[in-house]
Amino acid sequence: MEPEPTDLGQQEHRSGFTRRDLLRGGVAAGVVGGVGLGALYFGYGSSVRNPVRVGVIGTGDEGGVLMGAINPDYVQVAAIADIRPYNIYRAFHGDASSTSALSARPGLIDKYGFSDEAAARRAIKVYDDRYEDLLDDPDIEGVIIALPLHLHAAASIKAMRKGKHVLCEKLMGHSVHECKEMARVAAENNQILAVGHQRHYSILYDNAREMIRRGIIGDIHHIRAQWHRGNLPGRDSWQQQLPDDALRAEMDQYATESEELLDRLTVSTNPSSWSSSLAARRAVAENKRKLAHLRLLDQHVDAEKYGYQSPKLSLPGGEVKTFSPHEELIRWRLWNRTGGGLMAELGSHQLDAASIFISALREDGEKVQPLSVCGNGGRHLFPPDRDAADHVYCNFEFPSPQYDRDRNKKIVVSYSSINGNGFGGYGEIVMGTNGTIVIEREREVELYQKDKPTTIQADKTAGPALDTTESGTYAAAETKAASGPVSRGYTEEIEHWAWCIRNRDPANVPRCGPKVALADAVIALVANRAIDTQCRIEFDPAWFDPQSDATPEAVAPNTQRPEYAS
Repeated sequence: MEPEPTDLGQQEHRSGFTRRDLLRGGVAAGVVGGVGLGALYFGYGSSVRNPVRVGVIGTGDEGGVLMGAINPDYVQVAAIADIRPYNIYRAFHGDASSTSALSARPGLIDKYGFSDEAAARRAIKVYDDRYEDLLDDPDIEGVIIALPLHLHAAASIKAMRKGKHVLCEKLMGHSVHECKEMARVAAENNQILAVGHQRHYSILYDNAREMIRRGIIGDIHHIRAQWHRGNLPGRDSWQQQLPDDALRAEMDQYATESEELLDRLTVSTNPSSWSSSLAARRAVAENKRKLAHLRLLDQHVDAEKYGYQSPKLSLPGGEVKTFSPHEELIRWRLWNRTGGGLMAELGSHQLDAASIFISALREDGEKVQPLSVCGNGGRHLFPPDRDAADHVYCNFEFPSPQYDRDRNKKIVVSYSSINGNGFGGYGEIVMGTNGTIVIEREREVELYQKDKPTTIQADKTAGPALDTTESGTYAAAETKAASGPVSRGYTEEIEHWAWCIRNRDPANVPRCGPKVALADAVIALVANRAIDTQCRIEFDPAWFDPQSDATPEAVAPNTQRPEYAS
């Protein structure tokens, strides 16, 4: 299939629909969020003749989501690599920690219809030590990398030098020089490098972009974005349980509870709802016992062998608090050496969305680069158990289409990501002179044009979604339910990556390739610097150029670093 033409009206698919049909009629009919529309909407093939044989490196939380999003018509998982036994178990069996987790991470047995783990292992090789051993497998054509952030560059570069195409989870790299090194190695080795900013493959977001491009809301002058979560000390999704004595005690507690409930069921002669209630309670206790047992398998991992260190925090009074290497391995998002904090994990997605919207105003469609950023943040809520901030607030200045003629013409993007209060959830509000677009939780688009609101909403069975929480004088939006579950773009980004591999052509490139992903990384990483220094930082255009040696950290790219050697 030919690459997508620039003019939407020129693109007609085999179904007889054009992309413009989908944008005009299809959206109103409620197909905007449906899974399986990516090939039709974005113009790539509905399958590939021979699914790309891939290895998944890193099968934890995000790796599990990516495997759960795979369409077997495009990708065949032939190998996995992870040093954590718990992650390997989840890779096959799925994540049973909650119903929603299992839905997002169903596991490879379910994904490919294997009868059991033994059958799955006969088809899927497991590398539980060095992921480099997976890269030496000549049967593997590409790799999906979902390792902690500080390992993205090394794993991607090693893979591309071994002749593997790469789909790397976001951020692209832990530093700007790493991102540029990845881009250069991809070009030097003629390998396809895609990065997982999945909003580039969200039909919902692309529809919002098209509304902006067509001038429906007028001139954009402000975008407000947020990602608020209710995490509190002792209940933090980033602070996963460690395989320690506390977890062992928890496992024993659930084991005792399960045994006691079983004894009561055994002697019960009442087949009423009382026994059903006991059985349900025992099932919950037994599931929690099993989950704790599986997490405890990670206690045998020698984290230091794989480069994980003992994080240290300086406390008031000069005391230094030291954590274990397992802390850095399992809770890597909490530490600056291994993660990038809220801006890397959450903010990068939403600033990527903001730049997509602002770029829609350009005739050439090129990604717009921000002019400046200022920020604040810190550990405002949590005790000294991390060095990543738990609250961040940033203001970015982007150029409007009139900026070259009048330097006052700027678009301000305000962003906040906090813990402790999840009010409003996450989403973006795009404000124009003629109307407003509200995008909620990647599931719903609301268009407010004057006093006539229109809502396009994905099927609520896809997951919990709040009604609009925007304050103001707008009337309640009318709701049109979409058919089918909403797609967040994971499936489509993997499909298109595989399609580009099977259809090599200079025109067939990922929608979030090295240059686009580099820009997203620059925005997030420079925002972190602005927060740390509490200064306004102006962006240097050279930071966004993969071929320039300029970086905000003043470290020149070097593709021959020792850590990139096989």
